Amino acid sequence: MNTIVTDELKLLNVRITHKKAPIHVLEKFTFKDIAKAHRVFLTSGDIRECVILQTCNRVELFLALERIDVEKIFDTWRGITGLEDLSFDSAETDEGKEAIHHLLRLTSGLESLVVGEDQILGQVKRAFEYSRQNCYVDSFIPLIFEHAIKVGSRIRTNTGLNKGSVSIGSMAVNLAEEHFDDFQNKRVLLIGTGEGATLVAKSLKKRQVNFEVASRTYQRAKSFSSTVGGTPIEFEDALHNFDKTDVIFVSTTAPYYLITYDRIFNRKNKSDGMMIFDLSNPRTVDDKIATISGIKLVNIDQIAEIVDRNLKRRHEEIRLAEKMIQGGMESMDLLFRKIKAEPFVVSIFKIVDEVRNRELSKAARMLGIKKGMKEFEIMEQLSFAIVEGILSTPMNNFRKEIGNTEKNEDVLNLVSRIFNYEPK
Repeated sequence: MNTIVTDELKLLNVRITHKKAPIHVLEKFTFKDIAKAHRVFLTSGDIRECVILQTCNRVELFLALERIDVEKIFDTWRGITGLEDLSFDSAETDEGKEAIHHLLRLTSGLESLVVGEDQILGQVKRAFEYSRQNCYVDSFIPLIFEHAIKVGSRIRTNTGLNKGSVSIGSMAVNLAEEHFDDFQNKRVLLIGTGEGATLVAKSLKKRQVNFEVASRTYQRAKSFSSTVGGTPIEFEDALHNFDKTDVIFVSTTAPYYLITYDRIFNRKNKSDGMMIFDLSNPRTVDDKIATISGIKLVNIDQIAEIVDRNLKRRHEEIRLAEKMIQGGMESMDLLFRKIKAEPFVVSIFKIVDEVRNRELSKAARMLGIKKGMKEFEIMEQLSFAIVEGILSTPMNNFRKEIGNTEKNEDVLNLVSRIFNYEPK
């Protein structure tokens, strides 16, 4: 793997996300005491800097280390959660340039459940600021995060990536909001706790809509609610209280109808309208329900058509964002190359300054001039000006050359030989 380093530190990203772990699994990996988690990782050996990003869709570590040992990190993670049998089969890891590339995609919204959403950029900023304020980072990780946050902000300013709904869950909530004038005052039920249900829950929460959550097991509904939002209720209670519900979102993998024709037809308040979204595949709401007066049934295929249209419009924005991320990677690489050259430049100036000071003292003795005299001051200023005048141009050109070529090691070695410089 490509590994970006100072001379000592390497960057590692370890993550558990919605891509490989459902909410009820992801919840096991979260840190209840985030400050303690930072401290434990930073005292576990090779880790020098640490940022922990924890949202309802991901738990991610960004670590600066002297030596990478992923299994040791997993063991430390288990110790913090108190779950010794915690399996990391769903974990993803990236090192060096791949870790930076992931962070740029993260801040731009390309890694989000809803592509382009704005919330993740603020979450990354807060996680980084928390680590900086508590001295969990030094100078290596801040360099990377500050750059990634700038790239993410620039992408949102210069593209339409965050415009329009591109998930079935968020589109369903949009349709419900358009259907009801007072959507926030309606009684809303969400059945399911998977990825699709998560998108619905996030969209409802964003609109400050109260909703109930039901799952086959109450514990799963409770875990989902504590992580994403909503009020957990027993599954049977949900099925027997349709007469008190205005909007139902169903997103499950049940192989049969959870909402049957009879359950809706025989509800007590038949005069009240109801909107039902079947976001399941296969469908879990009986199609015949659409024939009942006052019931509006919207299935996943109908919503998918609208989402597809939005996605087609957004493809060009995604392509533009990815191009900007590539530019961000190149500028990050340039910055690291310049940083690598800086100790050399400082050392050369120091070596030359020792020669300047020695020759200045020798000349002053020969002329009978002592420190503190006006003449010594003039000679000293002259010596500074000569050194600055001679070294500034070649050293600035050296910095540019290091930044503009892939063969920066060759350039560094050549200039080192010219100045007889040996890196410590």
